[in-house]
Amino acid sequence: MRAYAVGDIHGQRARLEVAHALIAADRAATGDAAAPVVHLGDLVDRGPDSAGVIDLLLGGIAAGAPWVVLKGNHDRMFHAYLDDPFGAAGAFAPAHRWLNPGIGGVATLASYGLHAPGDRPVRPVHAEAVAAVPAAHRAFLAGLPLWHRLGEVLFVHAGIRPGVPLARQHEDDLLWIRDEFLADGRDHGPLVVHGHTAVAVPEHHGNRVNIDTRAGYGGPVTAVAVEGREVFVLGRGGRRRLAAPQFR
Repeated sequence: MRAYAVGDIHGQRARLEVAHALIAADRAATGDAAAPVVHLGDLVDRGPDSAGVIDLLLGGIAAGAPWVVLKGNHDRMFHAYLDDPFGAAGAFAPAHRWLNPGIGGVATLASYGLHAPGDRPVRPVHAEAVAAVPAAHRAFLAGLPLWHRLGEVLFVHAGIRPGVPLARQHEDDLLWIRDEFLADGRDHGPLVVHGHTAVAVPEHHGNRVNIDTRAGYGGPVTAVAVEGREVFVLGRGGRRRLAAPQFR
């Protein structure tokens, strides 16, 4: 059973298109046109074209591409801000903190045509954002699933809380968890393929695979092929097996 996964995008439409081209080349080499492509979330923030990323994904899905798009913590912050800038947005509350330097919301609103959204009062900027962001984009963000299970693999944005059944996982953990998940070496059942925590290169830890390769900070958008519990990083020269650690 084959699937593809795409790591955190962060408004980098051009780099997402490169990742999709690498997947298309691997499809041609394997003859598999039907394997799903799971995008692990964080579609928006920091990069120059968050609006274009959402347009590309919506267009591909409408055209019948076998794409799954998961929710990331930045996607939830964006949607929460549009709903109510003074309400809660996960770890950042109130939601207008999404426009603080370093989080990336300013770049996202700029991609929708807003001028200097981080330097003006909250209420008029919010009103402009609600008018500028298409209803289809808001509905898309609202409907993004939190995880996708395929055979031996669980795809999720940040990770899971170890030892908790999938049906009882909390959204905050699926979108935000780090240390409790990253430091746990136990077998989680399925192999967990995730992003959220930026790394220089894709990492296979035996029980989990991290493919967030810093697209929000100048790195690439990584694409991998997953076959059972085997993972292959896709590049211009083809695929490279991502080795898991050997335990004794």
